[in-house]
Amino acid sequence: MTRPIGSSTFKFARLNLLSVNAFDTFDAHGVQVHPYGPHIFHTNSARIVEFLSRFTQWRPYEHRVLAKVGELLLPIPINRTTINRLYGLALDEAGAAAFLDQAREPRATLANSEDVVLNSVGRDLCEKFYRGYTRKQWGLDLAQLAAGVAARIPVRTTDDDRYFTDTFQCMPAAGYTAMFQRMLDHPLITFETGVAFEAVRQALPYRHLVYTGPIDAYFDHCYGRLPYRSLEFQHEHRRATPLVQTVGTVNYPNDFEFTRSTEFRHLTGQPHDGTTLVREYPRAHGESFYPIPAADNEALYQRYKARAAATADVTFVGRLAQYRYYNMDQVVGAALAASDGLVARLLKRRT
Repeated sequence: MTRPIGSSTFKFARLNLLSVNAFDTFDAHGVQVHPYGPHIFHTNSARIVEFLSRFTQWRPYEHRVLAKVGELLLPIPINRTTINRLYGLALDEAGAAAFLDQAREPRATLANSEDVVLNSVGRDLCEKFYRGYTRKQWGLDLAQLAAGVAARIPVRTTDDDRYFTDTFQCMPAAGYTAMFQRMLDHPLITFETGVAFEAVRQALPYRHLVYTGPIDAYFDHCYGRLPYRSLEFQHEHRRATPLVQTVGTVNYPNDFEFTRSTEFRHLTGQPHDGTTLVREYPRAHGESFYPIPAADNEALYQRYKARAAATADVTFVGRLAQYRYYNMDQVVGAALAASDGLVARLLKRRT
């Protein structure tokens, strides 16, 4: 992989694409789908949007999610509508705020996700919306999970039912795969697919390596394996039918083995006479998708991070290499920051 700087060129290791889970494709029925579940772009960073806009046009899209609680489908994140419909109330915004203030169980210290949820919405809403979903998704109780996981989900006293409130909410107009293809369409970039890093690392010539795989694998798991949660995806196509769900995603915090169901035509806006959905089944084993944010895992990661910091000719970046539960825009931001730092270092070496 190379990057031009002025009239000179810095040469890096060839780019080996092990997997890009955000890609999309068309299934056997002609419906555009995300094989690895929904990828929805949202960010507050103008720089990230500006960078990606070099490779794609955008389709405006604001994601909405409902949670099935008993026989009801209710907005999540919890908002005023959620509270009113769940409890048969007619609260205004101030009333919803007062309801939550009375329901919450204040915590002086927010040490874990259970503290965050109880401090925010109290026990009943915790049990109905959070605890069961967390056990399925992470294989852990809320009390075993880092506080930052639950803190990702806001609580609102308005009727705003958007899942995200970022300034920029959109989808690549032609899809993620087309965007990635445009990124790679450059005479100074070569890439290979279906190649394991371990199979080529000894033969790979480079001045500097940008590594996005699992950080523990790079160091041969010398301190032990970092744990991950995986997913199994089950796709279902329904012929000659209108949209099945009223929103893009429905969460199932308490019922069924799967955590959520996503209907892709909401996300893509594709006209089609059928529709395809995907259900997500969390698994303890399989492809590494989600770093598990718990205290012991973070301590283990810090040991690998220290080794990585001492490895001068390698930059570690991404969800697996930094063992972080990144959103897509955070991954792009991390890559841009790493690129800035790498170019600065290489320029300094030349002077």
